Amino acid sequence: MPVQAIAKGVRLSPRKVAVVAALVRNRTVDDAITILQHTERRSALVVSKVIKSARANADYNHNYKPASLRIIEISVTPGPRLKRYRPAARGRALPYMKKSSHIKVVVEGEKRQAKPAKTAPAKIKTDDKPKEIK
Repeated sequence: MPVQAIAKGVRLSPRKVAVVAALVRNRTVDDAITILQHTERRSALVVSKVIKSARANADYNHNYKPASLRIIEISVTPGPRLKRYRPAARGRALPYMKKSSHIKVVVEGEKRQAKPAKTAPAKIKTDDKPKEIK
């Protein structure tokens, strides 16, 4: 069963994030994090955080082995745009847009062996009545 992590509204252009996402597509999670640590782009930090979040989700929520995880899908889609204006000559205002991205990472691996449930030790029965002291 695939496990995912999503970062929404990241204030980076989708084109710039997609370049970094293409570097780690279809790799193991450990390899991808190593590659992103040595990538000198601002979007490498954000993509790395989403991959680490997916790894934590798989480990904690779905009981996958962290060493066996592989990125099966990483997608970058455009998020909402903030419309802004820049002052220009002769009192004009020129529009521009601040772009944002949604980053989705899906990982899959092998599950850990289920541990047998521990049974609680048998309780020692005691008398309900307090004992009299002589």
